[in-house]
Amino acid sequence: MKITRITVYQHDLPLEHPYWLSGGRLKFEVLDATFVRLDTDVGLVGWGEGTPWGHTYVAAHSPGIRAGIETMARFVLGLDPRRVLEVERAMDLALPGHLYAKAPIDMACWDIAGQAAGLPIADLMGGGSRTPRPIASSVGAKTAEDTREVIERYRARGYVAHSVKIGGDVERDIARVRDVESIRRPGEIVLYDVNRGWSRAEALQVMRACEDLQVTFEQPGETLDDVAALSGRHSCPVSVDESLVTLQDAARIARDGLAEVFGIKLNRVGGLTKAARMRDIALAHGIDMFVMATGGSVLADAEALHLAATVPDHACRAVWACQDMITAEIAGGRGPRNREGHLHLPEEPGLGVHPDQEALGDPVAVYEA
Repeated sequence: MKITRITVYQHDLPLEHPYWLSGGRLKFEVLDATFVRLDTDVGLVGWGEGTPWGHTYVAAHSPGIRAGIETMARFVLGLDPRRVLEVERAMDLALPGHLYAKAPIDMACWDIAGQAAGLPIADLMGGGSRTPRPIASSVGAKTAEDTREVIERYRARGYVAHSVKIGGDVERDIARVRDVESIRRPGEIVLYDVNRGWSRAEALQVMRACEDLQVTFEQPGETLDDVAALSGRHSCPVSVDESLVTLQDAARIARDGLAEVFGIKLNRVGGLTKAARMRDIALAHGIDMFVMATGGSVLADAEALHLAATVPDHACRAVWACQDMITAEIAGGRGPRNREGHLHLPEEPGLGVHPDQEALGDPVAVYEA
């Protein structure tokens, strides 16, 4: 089997509500999505998606995905998509770094491999738990009142997990954490996501003030060095996501005991192939996981769900899915959808969902062998 054509689509995904990152630092209203179709010489077709969370959040630029695919295309054409490691090496040699640009091709290869084997991707990867995974909301509000309103909106949709964005003001952050904890329901999963919005001094102030609550803070510093400097100076569990980009990052976090939770964002780390290695490091060191799409449609959510289904139930806290945050529908209602705040693993082979090409419009690029 060989890859014979790579077709690239660009599609805007408007958000249902404007989204403010932690502390109101950045505002997003539309996500710039890239969809990739791989055709093979045996008729199997695989789909991938790359949708960074805006252009200014981290080093993942939506137009850069399309430029990266242009650079990598001739190195990928002619390869067997079932040999995901060979495709991975070809992309890494063709374009050092730029992991976010490689993730859609990696996803499409796993989609084809699953179809060829007649198995969902999670089963093909050796996992395949059918335990529904709770979806974590993304509460990008600025005040305690806004936060309560957004949490209630998600609760009405069945959500039991929430990622509450904080950062930017010490007193306000302490007040918001305590307010959310005062309304937290039994069994709810809450993560307080700083998105790198604190200095080291601010992080210590808030985390020490909340030690009695034993809540989990995500990415309390800009870099792993910042997270390391805080380690041992507070007693709150820590999750790392923005600073978890490479396998070397994962190894350092585990070795040095910098975090109790990995937030694995598939587009950021380069796709399923690379993310699976991070999963294994986490499991070997007793580190729990949130598995996340960086943003995007039901395709990106499905990919995250497949990886989450390879994580033992006790170690997978939740998945983050974006589909309830966007107004565009590109798959005709198909694929894993929110059912009482959870996603259920598709039984179809491969990814389990493909987009409606008419909804995507005309391609922006086509590369052929």
